[in-house]
Amino acid sequence: MIPFLDLKAQYSQIKPEIDAAVARVIASGHFVLGPEGTAFEERFADYCQTAHCRAVNTGTSALHLALLAAGVGPGDEVITVSLTFVATTAAILYSGAKPVFIDVDPLTWTMDPGLIEAAITPRTKAILPVHLHGLMADMDPIMAIARRHGLVVIEDAAQAHGAEHRRRRAGSIGDLGCFSFYPGKNLGAFGEGGAVVTHRPEFAHRVSLLRDWGQEAKYDHAIPGYNYRMDEIQSAILNVKLDYIERWTEARRSAAERYDALLSDLSFARPQPPRHARHVYHVYAVRLKGRDHALSALRDAGISAGIHYPVPVHLQRAYAELGYRAGDLPVTEMLANDFLSLPIYPELLPEQAVEVVATLRNAAAPRLSEAVAARVEHPQSVMTWSHNRRAS
Repeated sequence: MIPFLDLKAQYSQIKPEIDAAVARVIASGHFVLGPEGTAFEERFADYCQTAHCRAVNTGTSALHLALLAAGVGPGDEVITVSLTFVATTAAILYSGAKPVFIDVDPLTWTMDPGLIEAAITPRTKAILPVHLHGLMADMDPIMAIARRHGLVVIEDAAQAHGAEHRRRRAGSIGDLGCFSFYPGKNLGAFGEGGAVVTHRPEFAHRVSLLRDWGQEAKYDHAIPGYNYRMDEIQSAILNVKLDYIERWTEARRSAAERYDALLSDLSFARPQPPRHARHVYHVYAVRLKGRDHALSALRDAGISAGIHYPVPVHLQRAYAELGYRAGDLPVTEMLANDFLSLPIYPELLPEQAVEVVATLRNAAAPRLSEAVAARVEHPQSVMTWSHNRRAS
């Protein structure tokens, strides 16, 4: 059996430290907004190369509060992508704004900056790029467009702890960055958790108020707020894990390099990060025609695999009222049909990666050959832009 993710193996490595941290919080009797949370916020802000961090209870809450702190509200529009978990869209709707979807780049699978300006209207307030699978979106042109039009940029970095774009960390380039610490994330809690990072003190202060019922002090409610606080046990656990995040990240990257080598004859079937990017491989996805057959074969062989994500948000029934239809985002839809996520985690053994790829080849060799030849139908100007960017 090869699991998709092995959290038990991770825990076994650091069990004494985790157990001691949890016991310390229990003995303290201080369970919310205490010293563990303050320490984690300071350390995670430093890790993300930002001035401020505010810990919250989920990644969804982080997105919601970042939008509100930036002044996004009813009547506004937020440009984002549909190739993401639904939380990205849900948070925009929670703020009262409308998500406006644009397509992704066919090589990096993240927001295509060449499509942003055509989506801007007088109601546009923010751009919300998603760093998918651990690879950051191309932030330089995104920021240039945002500054030109006076827009706020909020990074959805829920899958990108420690990822880099030209040596700048995820969350540090936009006006705000949002993280999830769901247990399966590269930096995961033992339950739910999230954080907002920013360089701007006014945004950090507003998130502080919003996460704690809008309180300036106890029972002094300056603004309407929410109960979005992170508890001290999760903060203590994350403080322990933060000591290991770089080691685990490099182990993930080594596992990804091993997959790359084993799949090296399958051109364009694998992630294509630009040379200036540090991909942290929260997910290692390949593109594969006949994906569902291969997924079944892997599972039959005792190998856990997944799809991130099989139905893009704009085609989810829950968001039909947004008015999108099949064909509106062709690259996104093609990738959703082809994606297959292979097991990846720091403890993945070399022989396990070999077994995964051997099973994949046996199940889908003809279809993999088709995937190599597959080409995306995409406007020529955007394809030219994409390839020029890859060379930079």
